[in-house]
Amino acid sequence: MRKLLVLLLSAFLFTQATLIPNNDLPNVTVKTMDGKSLNFQTYGKTGRIVVVSFWATWCGPCKKELVKLNKLLPEWKTKYNMELVAVSVDDSKTAAKVKPYVAGQNWKCEVVLDQNSDLKRALGIANVPFSIIIKDGKIVYRHDGYVDGAENEMEAKLKEITGK
Repeated sequence: MRKLLVLLLSAFLFTQATLIPNNDLPNVTVKTMDGKSLNFQTYGKTGRIVVVSFWATWCGPCKKELVKLNKLLPEWKTKYNMELVAVSVDDSKTAAKVKPYVAGQNWKCEVVLDQNSDLKRALGIANVPFSIIIKDGKIVYRHDGYVDGAENEMEAKLKEITGK
């Protein structure tokens, strides 16, 4: 009986440890819009705060969030010394729509492709939209979903992080 309890407790603790998100950036390769490979950990070495928004062309709330964030981007860049990266999780069926969609939106942020969802999986993201904030190579904020006004919560976190 005691061995069974120890085994169950060990299994429970292991499961809990794997469910707790790691704040380190994963060593995962994404593609730039021009097809070049880029290690995602690079975003932790910019010296700037990086807001990362996971999205897809088929996701209405994702696109709404990125429209809002791109409107705020010039102000936030100056105010918080940050950059915005949009990570498309469109698969092979819809990936061809990403570049024309981004061009049509005239987004000023960097857009990268996570076509196989390797980065999404490595970060434990179940659904999009999903946003993270990176500071000094660590994830300091995570937000699941989007409703109008969620960018205000994100800005509050940026203020907290930067003390501004």
